[in-house]
Amino acid sequence: MTTVSPSTTLRDLSGLDNEPPRLADAVLVMIDFQNTYRTGVMALDGAEEALAAGARLLARARAAGTPVVHVLNDGGEGTPYDIRAHVGAISDEVAPADGEAVVVKQVPNAFHGTELEQILAELGRKDLVLAGFMTHMCVSYTAQGAFNLGYRPTVVAETTATRALPGPDGGVLPAAALQAAALTTVADLFGTVVATVDALPA
Repeated sequence: MTTVSPSTTLRDLSGLDNEPPRLADAVLVMIDFQNTYRTGVMALDGAEEALAAGARLLARARAAGTPVVHVLNDGGEGTPYDIRAHVGAISDEVAPADGEAVVVKQVPNAFHGTELEQILAELGRKDLVLAGFMTHMCVSYTAQGAFNLGYRPTVVAETTATRALPGPDGGVLPAAALQAAALTTVADLFGTVVATVDALPA
């Protein structure tokens, strides 16, 4: 029986730090925690569990005085991402509080065409904690965008979720496999991945 050993990550080869930040020293970026993903055509596997974890993370960040930025995707009227309707609104469990920034985007990378970078520059922090939907799409692309701009993103895995998709071989790629692949891609270069909210240093 052949044993497969993992390759060295690009982060390790580049000498990048793999230690997650203290939440109190970072900015929490809550990505697309919209009702879009809880029901209907865009419902995600594990969305409710991830949302509950996101709510715990948000409460912990607020208690620590961590700046919070909420991101949501606007797909336009009549779409599952219609932010003018309940379907596209941020879920009540993680709704923005007074004074918390809200960024509206239209592509997976939350930095593209938005004021997110300006908000972060004003806060003066390079460590970002990312949570939200979907793992393989907006979470991954925002982590990559953050990395490319010199930020240090950390993704909290239990606050993320995705869905099963058609595979290139004509079969179905299960959500769990896509979730693992997306988080592995982030951890290879773009950022640190921690399994749970509790794994973030106090």
